[in-house]
Amino acid sequence: MSTSATLGGTFTFPNTSMTVNRMGYGAMQLAGPQVWGPPRDVDAAVAVLREAVDAGVNHIDTSDFYGPHVTNQIIRRALHPYKDGLVIVTKLGARRGEDKSWIHALSRQELIDGVHDNLRNLGLDALDVVNLRVGGVMGPTEGSIEEPLTVLAELKQQGLIRHLGLSNVSAAQFAEGQKIAEIVCVQNLYNVAQRSDDAFVDDLAARGVAYVPFFPLGGFTPLQSSVLDAVAASLGSTSMQVALAWLLQRSPNMLLIPGTSSVGHLRENLKAATIELSREVVATLDAIGASRGA
Repeated sequence: MSTSATLGGTFTFPNTSMTVNRMGYGAMQLAGPQVWGPPRDVDAAVAVLREAVDAGVNHIDTSDFYGPHVTNQIIRRALHPYKDGLVIVTKLGARRGEDKSWIHALSRQELIDGVHDNLRNLGLDALDVVNLRVGGVMGPTEGSIEEPLTVLAELKQQGLIRHLGLSNVSAAQFAEGQKIAEIVCVQNLYNVAQRSDDAFVDDLAARGVAYVPFFPLGGFTPLQSSVLDAVAASLGSTSMQVALAWLLQRSPNMLLIPGTSSVGHLRENLKAATIELSREVVATLDAIGASRGA
């Protein structure tokens, strides 16, 4: 079986040459506690990244405000020079306060500085994809994104960014963004219990735009659901694996970026791409979101 088959098949970003396996890797957990400072074991973090790429992962999600700087520096240490075809997606729009808080960073200079920080710490001349992150802590906040996205579009014209995406946005903000620059992906909160983006997912799929769910298992802790647990037990899988498998079957434009700092947990996550859920199981899982008013 090919690597692409075992990692959920492939997806090609619209109007690009970038084709990735749908099961990717999110690097946020490589930093220390609260996504701050270095991890307790840098060598273990390096090992996770190398294991992921060796297993066929070619889509890594990161940001220079993880750490800050730490996660990107670990990615560079583990994987540079990067393999051909490896797509590294980063995001801008936030910075870290000295008290470990998350602060909006959407001014022109903050965005320019953020691009250069990512380039320097990743060891790149140009960033594959940059997501502009706006909105609140866990969801979109309506309002114009024209000003910050225009700055990133200018940096794209300068050759520092190849493609642009959006994170934590509404369908209306995506439509606004498309008038400023081509948007190749959207990264929002979504999982088997958090279904408010259902119509948005379908619309993006029709357009060929990638949808990348963050916190796909319900947050920083595994999604808690007795229904999910029962389905997982019946399949001989973990609840996390079933939640990831559901996302892969939900829509062909869904790209997953589950994160972990453990090689063992990484292998478990990747196995989720080999799980095929029956229509009956999917219907049972769909009911979780319906019961929570998603």
